[in-house]
Amino acid sequence: MTRKPRSRGATPNPPPAPFRVEVLTLFPDLFPGPLAESLTGKALRDGLWELEVVDIRRFATGRSRSVDDTPAGGGPGMVMKPDILAKALDFAAGKGVSDRSRRPVIHLSPRGRPLRQSRAARIAGGDGATLLCGRYEGVDQRVLDARNVEEVSIGDFVLTGGEIPAMALLDSVIRLLPGVLGNAASIEDETFSRGLLEHPQFTRPKVWEGREIPEILLSGHHAKIADWRRDRAERLTRERRPDLWRAYLEGKVADGGRIVGVAGEREGESEDKGGNDAAGNKKGGAKRD
Repeated sequence: MTRKPRSRGATPNPPPAPFRVEVLTLFPDLFPGPLAESLTGKALRDGLWELEVVDIRRFATGRSRSVDDTPAGGGPGMVMKPDILAKALDFAAGKGVSDRSRRPVIHLSPRGRPLRQSRAARIAGGDGATLLCGRYEGVDQRVLDARNVEEVSIGDFVLTGGEIPAMALLDSVIRLLPGVLGNAASIEDETFSRGLLEHPQFTRPKVWEGREIPEILLSGHHAKIADWRRDRAERLTRERRPDLWRAYLEGKVADGGRIVGVAGEREGESEDKGGNDAAGNKKGGAKRD
């Protein structure tokens, strides 16, 4: 009788490669900065993501190791030179940046496309990112075009450099990586994930300085609580972010949803006739007996 060979156990799948980040900056000592703390710092220590900080000045030549020059056509300030930035970007490209859809190269700039939660999620779903932190009056446009660099903005304001925006972008991305946040449901319920601002949050004590937690949140009726939270999220979005509110309405119409308006009101009516705050209480002071 022929013995059958003993089957061996299946080879375990190798762990996924960590999310790899290269940051190109003139101030490498700024990193990882706050990213070394809290959840992003733990994820870095646990190997869920990797960070390499590249000093742009190391690619400069000459005694002064200058990385900038006066703007063509005149004007104030200085512009970062394309030849030096190209060397830094090519160095990062040599580290494995090939598929830009999975490892984008991003220049943090106030003239870039606004960073949205959806964009952060797409970056987190890839293999990593290379971030170029500009300084002075900006970066020579030729290197952005030649190296197919995407420009991203974190808001309509100007900072002294791209390092703080890079940290903000990385924080928004890294927290979405698998294993970084313990509760995946918290990601789904937070601001922007459903196209709305987040509803107001409350915790104990039940009464603080005469202000009470809304009774519906203490009722234990999950469906009514969900309705209340959605209603408050819609109210806040409509009041504070009309751009998001329009996109939300358009998205619901595209999905075949019925738009009644906030809290069942017709579009265009004031949803705050009684002068309520975000929690649904009367404005002008705490609720008192």
